[in-house]
Amino acid sequence: MPIQVLPVLDILDHVVVRGVAGQRDDYRPIESLICESAVPLDVAMAIRERFGLNEFYVADLDSIVHARLNAKSIQSLTEHGFRLLVDAGVRETRLASELMRLQIQSVIVGLESIPNPQLLSELAADIDPSRIIFSLDLQQGRPLGDLAAWSDPTPLGIANEAIQTGVTQLIVLDLAAVGTSKGPMVLELCRELRAKHPEIRIISGGGISRVADIAAFEDAGADAVLVATSLHNGQLTAADINTGSNGC
Repeated sequence: MPIQVLPVLDILDHVVVRGVAGQRDDYRPIESLICESAVPLDVAMAIRERFGLNEFYVADLDSIVHARLNAKSIQSLTEHGFRLLVDAGVRETRLASELMRLQIQSVIVGLESIPNPQLLSELAADIDPSRIIFSLDLQQGRPLGDLAAWSDPTPLGIANEAIQTGVTQLIVLDLAAVGTSKGPMVLELCRELRAKHPEIRIISGGGISRVADIAAFEDAGADAVLVATSLHNGQLTAADINTGSNGC
């Protein structure tokens, strides 16, 4: 099956912003060739119309940074038929349950936010494990968050421990590459994870600016790629996106 393209919506102060290298203080409302608005629903509708994509990765930065869930924006998207994978900075089971009530497809649990791997086990007991995605959050190759609770605080060690809790999907993302269009940074890590865990669904991205970058992720074993900037600035066109696996 061709690699899936997952458009990214980074939401801050109820608008879609352009994420660059994880420098959140510098995030500004998105400027797009395909949509004049930065309202999440407007941006998602424009992407669906232009590229035929219906499944989105949503980073709720208000919730991640300030613990203020953008419930209305998320609900508006699901009510219009969008399938959402949402990172809202889950730190305990209550927020994960609240997200599921908004009819999202999957809850993303990020290394940046999670207090310990035990929470993954608790979530797997409360929620269908297939709807939990662990995000291996890196910055210049270094894992983010409180690493003291992990027995092996290396990227591969953390991923292995997360998988042992029952997680079947991983996001592998180095924030330093996000929004830069400078090419992938985590290909070797994706290859190592694919070789060690052939059963796991791997979602990756960061730095994508051309079809060759998507192909590189596919060659490294990724099942899906996260794309944002290159959809909005015209680097990727509708002809470049294989809509045969768009999650509709």
